[in-house]
Amino acid sequence: MDEGHVDPGRRGFLQGAGALGLAAATSALTTPARAAGRTATPYEAWDATDLARLIRDGQLTPVEVLESAIARAEASAPLNAVALRHYETARECAQALSRAGRAERLARPPLAGVPFGLKDLHLSLKGTVTTHGSVFFRDAVADHDSTLVQRYQAAGLNIFAKFTSPELGQTGTTESRLFGATRNPWNPAHSTGGSSGGSAAAVAAGIVPVAHASDGGGSIRIPASHCGVFGLKPSRGLVPMGPKALEGWMGLSVHNVISRSVRDSALLLQLSQGPEAGSRVLPPTHDLLAAIRRAPAGKRPGGLRIALMEDNPFGMGVHADCLDAVRKAAALCTRLGHHVDAAAPRLPIQEMFAGMGVMTGTGMLSTVQAREKALGRPVREDELEPLNWRSLQLARGYTAEQVFAARSVFDQAGRTLDEFFEGYDLILSPVTAAPPPLLGELSLDQPWERFVKAAVLASPFTAIFNMSGHPAMSVPLHWNAAGLPIGVQFAGPFGGEARLLALAAQLEAAAPWRDRRPA
Repeated sequence: MDEGHVDPGRRGFLQGAGALGLAAATSALTTPARAAGRTATPYEAWDATDLARLIRDGQLTPVEVLESAIARAEASAPLNAVALRHYETARECAQALSRAGRAERLARPPLAGVPFGLKDLHLSLKGTVTTHGSVFFRDAVADHDSTLVQRYQAAGLNIFAKFTSPELGQTGTTESRLFGATRNPWNPAHSTGGSSGGSAAAVAAGIVPVAHASDGGGSIRIPASHCGVFGLKPSRGLVPMGPKALEGWMGLSVHNVISRSVRDSALLLQLSQGPEAGSRVLPPTHDLLAAIRRAPAGKRPGGLRIALMEDNPFGMGVHADCLDAVRKAAALCTRLGHHVDAAAPRLPIQEMFAGMGVMTGTGMLSTVQAREKALGRPVREDELEPLNWRSLQLARGYTAEQVFAARSVFDQAGRTLDEFFEGYDLILSPVTAAPPPLLGELSLDQPWERFVKAAVLASPFTAIFNMSGHPAMSVPLHWNAAGLPIGVQFAGPFGGEARLLALAAQLEAAAPWRDRRPA
């Protein structure tokens, strides 16, 4: 297809993505979002599955689709979701793909030419910088591709950007000294959540239909909840982390995506799941695309048995908006034929979260030490944000006994949850204990005591499943009176991604959210 001749329909496709995108992004910075949102451009209306089909059928070229993504990214610049731009490399890839004939198109990988962005944290794309949201890493060029990046490229995804993250992924918002604050597309005064806030904002704003994300304490689910999109944290070990570090934060952190549609998340996980050389944890893999075409199945006939967990594990209460969201989700599940009972596992919460502090601090120390070794000098205090500098000094004093004790309490929590899932198919809970916070409330540049109080509201429900290793997802089923999204969390047994995705697809059909977008 001749790239120099674009028919009127295609020209409208390209122009609409940029012009309407600019108007929407500008409006989003001056007014809170309407609950119903705005009309999407053609590019924004399609998910990755749609775009791949249109490219494969020759109805759109990879160049057209990429330029629409770039136009939308630049139009949405006030949201500050894009950390690093790899436009020219992506253009070269798109141009090469666009010159192919029909036979070659049909032989391509399933997502050939679909624009995609990586979270700017813990993944390496050879020859490009991964900053980890930190001044200390601002010029750290990767000398290899991560295993997951290799799988994304093998699937045909065209990586054109990296999306923002807080420094070293250490907080539940996406604000950093290096890049500034990433703004929530539904209301720019509020946080996107973190640490995958750039990815969630990019999906919610229509820059991409699906984006890479990672989750060490809720960092997929919290941003998905705050931005009104879908996000699933997979079981420990299901998605490769290597080749250099085969576990993130000693198993707490895992990778996947944030998406608008459930089928995109299922497809990306289908294409990326499975062990790599050296993998120690081997959860089962499933045909996830087949799973979302079936009704969700549990251990008993007649629907899933779902435990409803409403109480904040720290006893600090849950905001009425979040309770409203989870109770409406419970009612919807009941109407769909599932059985919902109030129940919760008995977990050693204080010991678990104390151990999490040890593990996340140790993980950050390891990342910083690798950079120190590469530079041949120690990190300076002015190269890290204040609370991360504090955590780094604490981490230097942790003992092997503390690390071992933390891992042991996580293992016991996993055992407790495994036993709980013998009686229940899933657990339903809020994602967070409060709606999306205002920017600044979870920043790493504030007094420690104030930060801890806000952090306890951000992830009391999500981090449990990072410590245990079980899969969990945020489903966008509710918006509050202020027009802010409030997701709900479903957690499942180890290796239970198929069950979670099947339920998510059922909920998506019953209460669609795909066309609901910020103004």
